[in-house]
Amino acid sequence: MKREGAGGGGSGLEWGAGSRRRLARSRVFEVVTLFAALFGVLVLAVILGDILLDGARHLSGHFFTNYASRFPERAGIRAPLMGTLWLLGLTTLMAVPVSVGAAIYLEEYAPRNWATRAVRANIANLAGVPSIVYGILGLALFVRTLGLGGSLISGALTLSLLIMPIIILAAQEAIRAVPHGVREGAYALGASRWQVVRHQVLPLALPGIVSGAILAVSRAVGETAPLIMIGAMSFIAFTPESLGDPFTALPMQVFHWVSRPQEEFKGLAAAAIVVLLVLVLSMNAAAFVIRSRSRLEG
Repeated sequence: MKREGAGGGGSGLEWGAGSRRRLARSRVFEVVTLFAALFGVLVLAVILGDILLDGARHLSGHFFTNYASRFPERAGIRAPLMGTLWLLGLTTLMAVPVSVGAAIYLEEYAPRNWATRAVRANIANLAGVPSIVYGILGLALFVRTLGLGGSLISGALTLSLLIMPIIILAAQEAIRAVPHGVREGAYALGASRWQVVRHQVLPLALPGIVSGAILAVSRAVGETAPLIMIGAMSFIAFTPESLGDPFTALPMQVFHWVSRPQEEFKGLAAAAIVVLLVLVLSMNAAAFVIRSRSRLEG
């Protein structure tokens, strides 16, 4: 009995030592992950603080109303800001309806066979393709084959191709999240497939679709490589008035200013980055609000 008690006591000591080791490893892992998170936030805060300090003094009324100039004191972002807004609107109008329609077909109408699975796999792969590849595609297809040149419509079509796979995936996830009981209940009441999709599935999936589309479009707003490839201009003194006009955008203007040797243009580039960040963060905030409200209502 003493031996068994001694053995039991030894097992208890071993179990206690093992538990303490596991707890120590858990705390070390927690500290390491916390440090990684804080390090990333700190680096981001330093970068944003440096940009704000450099660009804040250039944020004035004439900075938004003046065109680009060789003289830093006269330079502004009127043309690239209007070009960015044009791209934002056109890309949204062209990419969102097509992408949502594709997602609805793949989730609600497409047969469950190898062809559908292949299409879904290709869409997922296209969502991870670098943006420069879409720029090359836009150059070959829209600029040269269709003869659209470096126009506003070429830029919008190229950016639409860039974000369509992302919107399709987001819309598919939102549609897939709708409970099957909702569909079955509507079918039991005699509704057709289109009526189920139109009146039951889409209203429930709409918040997820909208938030995914906003995040995808906000990504397109900050892209530079596709615009460089299709020949978007970096210095123009007018705003586009039609789809065939040349254009520039905020990322292109930032790229042009940071490549200039004068130190003053670095501050102008920082100010343009601040404007672009405000635009992108506003869209991300809108997506966050839409998603939060949908969760609360749900």
